[in-house]
Amino acid sequence: MRFGGGMGGLMAQAQKMQAKLAEIQEEIAQMDFEGQAANGAVKVTVSGKNVCRGIKIDPSVVDTDDMEMLEDLLVVAFNDAQERAKSYSEERMSKAVPLPPGMKLPF
Repeated sequence: MRFGGGMGGLMAQAQKMQAKLAEIQEEIAQMDFEGQAANGAVKVTVSGKNVCRGIKIDPSVVDTDDMEMLEDLLVVAFNDAQERAKSYSEERMSKAVPLPPGMKLPF
């Protein structure tokens, strides 16, 4: 049995797909994603690599007698930013490499 051009073509296609995915990953790594809590009173910005790049806190939510609430708002905003980055990444990757339903990248 000979695979010839068919196998070579498949390998070339896989290499193109891998290069495209690497390109998209690098693009996403350079992007920033903002998460919010308390209707935007607390904002956290993370990179596409989930590195925190900034935090903005409206003074109206700062209560020195209830620091636990502010800490909770920061967690919510950070998780929101991470989820936005993840969702964007998954959407971008799925458009570049269509997969059967239920299958996700990375494998």
